[in-house]
Amino acid sequence: MFPSPNTLHPLISGMTRTCFLKNIITKPNIIVGDYTYYDDEVDVKNFEKNVLYHYEFLNDKLLIGKFCQIASDVKFFMNGMFHMIDSFSTYPFMIFSKKCQDKYPTDAKFPFKGNTIVGNDVWIGYNTAFMPGVKVGDGAIIGANSLVTKDVGPYEIWGGNPAKLIRKRFSEEIIELLLKIQ
Repeated sequence: MFPSPNTLHPLISGMTRTCFLKNIITKPNIIVGDYTYYDDEVDVKNFEKNVLYHYEFLNDKLLIGKFCQIASDVKFFMNGMFHMIDSFSTYPFMIFSKKCQDKYPTDAKFPFKGNTIVGNDVWIGYNTAFMPGVKVGDGAIIGANSLVTKDVGPYEIWGGNPAKLIRKRFSEEIIELLLKIQ
């Protein structure tokens, strides 16, 4: 029998380095679907340390679908990582002042790339990093040690730094069918 999505450590062998991710998330701006698992040999319950520069006042979200597989040391950089490069200082003064946070610029000087979205049934390899606002389609595979800077289509395999399309997993007809029946 398949384990409940509410099980913390789903592996039959009792290994605690793997967990169903949604059961350890505490931040409201990280949303994870059922059966998505995360593996970390050091501290599986500390996934949120890998979601970097995620300030609540920016209202950006990390959305991860169902049945995803996420390896150790995967990082998600969020919109708070940006610094202004055309002002006299690159220092991010606004993140230290509530008054400034209310006026946080989201224009060309300080881009807001939107939510970072990972579709369903995505396999993410060890030590992969995602830039803010990237969207990864259903069924995609991202190779280990990749830096994802662009959107990844459904059922595509990407790898490298920066990550590039290696190939599609299936023909266009099969991909269309899989997206229809999901």
